[in-house]
Amino acid sequence: MARKQSKIFKTPTGETVYGMMAEFATPADVYHAAEKFRDAGFKNWDLYAPFPIHGIDEAMGLKTSRVPLLTGLIGLGGAGVGFAFQYWVSVYGYATVVQGKPLGAWQAFVPVTFEIGVLFTAFTALISMLAFNTLPMWYHPLFKKSRFLRVSDDRFVICVESRDPNFDPAKTRQMFESAKGYNIDLVEE
Repeated sequence: MARKQSKIFKTPTGETVYGMMAEFATPADVYHAAEKFRDAGFKNWDLYAPFPIHGIDEAMGLKTSRVPLLTGLIGLGGAGVGFAFQYWVSVYGYATVVQGKPLGAWQAFVPVTFEIGVLFTAFTALISMLAFNTLPMWYHPLFKKSRFLRVSDDRFVICVESRDPNFDPAKTRQMFESAKGYNIDLVEE
């Protein structure tokens, strides 16, 4: 099945449009704007804030992250591999009776199994978070906007990408205005 080709928008100076961004005054305003964009069917957009906003995932319509499931599975798998390796060494690889205990006594394996599980869990959480968030991101079109650079201080911004099927510069601007957005601006590639 052929994928629908998105329109390519150009600025008056001829640059390709990445999307449109707008600022919002308060967390409540950006929360309600996120609900409006979600309800309007926008798919390729993101919200930027200087701190976490409670319930914003639901307001944006985001699905549950795969990071916890992946982290849990690989962490448990790592612990299992650590336990199996210790058991193999104790029973087959270097079988030695220690203090009269039977070969493969599991109690001695618990600390190392736990630590291997923690190690696999920690690295999986870090690497999968970076991979799913496409980090590190050395360049993004929003970095060109000086107002966007203040997001980490005191700004709330929503950016709708031009590749979104619902993106239309005039209609998107109207939606931003109706959602109490200000400093609405096109973002060039």
